[in-house]
Amino acid sequence: MAQAGRHFVSMPDLELAAGKRIAEMLKLPDTHTALVTSGAAAAIQSGLAGILTGDNQTLIKQIPDLTGMKSEVIIQKSHRNPFDHQLRTTGVKLVEVETPYELSRAINDRTAMMHFTNFANAAGQIKVDEWAKLAKRYNVPCMNDAAADTPPVSHLWDYTNMGYDLVTFSGGKAMRGPQCAGLLIGRKDLVSFALLNNSPHEDTIGRSQKVGKEEIIGMVKAIELYLNEDHDALNKLWRGRLDYIAGELAKIPGVKTSFYVPDVANHVPHMQITWDPSKIALDPQQASKLLRASKPSIVMGVGEENPVLSMNSFMLQDGEQKIVADKLVRILGEHSA
Repeated sequence: MAQAGRHFVSMPDLELAAGKRIAEMLKLPDTHTALVTSGAAAAIQSGLAGILTGDNQTLIKQIPDLTGMKSEVIIQKSHRNPFDHQLRTTGVKLVEVETPYELSRAINDRTAMMHFTNFANAAGQIKVDEWAKLAKRYNVPCMNDAAADTPPVSHLWDYTNMGYDLVTFSGGKAMRGPQCAGLLIGRKDLVSFALLNNSPHEDTIGRSQKVGKEEIIGMVKAIELYLNEDHDALNKLWRGRLDYIAGELAKIPGVKTSFYVPDVANHVPHMQITWDPSKIALDPQQASKLLRASKPSIVMGVGEENPVLSMNSFMLQDGEQKIVADKLVRILGEHSA
């Protein structure tokens, strides 16, 4: 990234070269390439914008006024979430469906795209592989928002091989690239249209979502490193950090820990922390607030439906598991009966 900052280049040319290199590393089909974006959210917006406008400069400057363009995106009702704001920013109407039959009835000459939110796969009636097949049947481009779905590393090409025309990923998270970078992977024509709707091109909907030379080169290098890592060793490292914290917490009467790996999204070792409320006068939300207010601040999620403290460790630096363990032991210990 430091080397990239020392040179002046054509940004569109750099994006094309980086996309070609990423596609080669991921062994994507010759018909596909990649685009480094300002996060997965920018990849969603520019990817859809490209589908809407193609390479028509008049339409590119006109969007989100969709006069003369297709104007609807089909999405499963259970897949609605804050991230679909990036879809709505283009001016499209989101058409909700729940079943394959409803999908078939929803498709019309205004349909621009079918959108899939990968972390909601279990919630929807139409699963990830079937969504792509249906899109092909109806000849409608489909996108998969897979922002948090590495690891496993194979997801970087699995959804493309499944038939998705566009797939988005975060550059950070477990891939550990630049935190402000993301990836749009897909058909060369659609990715080229996305770039035309994005920075550095002026008078475009994506002009504000700037990605610099540093992030582009950093993302290429991060993928190279990620592909060559020992992923089994990484999982052992991450689980080992959690085991250390669990071992310290086991010294407090009434505290229990359990482990799991989510099926999709942040597919890494996680740990839940629970305790007997008769022995510790503190609920998970209160514990979370105390952790956040501590020095250093420790942010630990609390489930909504079943409130428990939950954490993973792939974002920790070596040794930070001791800081987390010490603070948890102190907070829970101070509230022990």
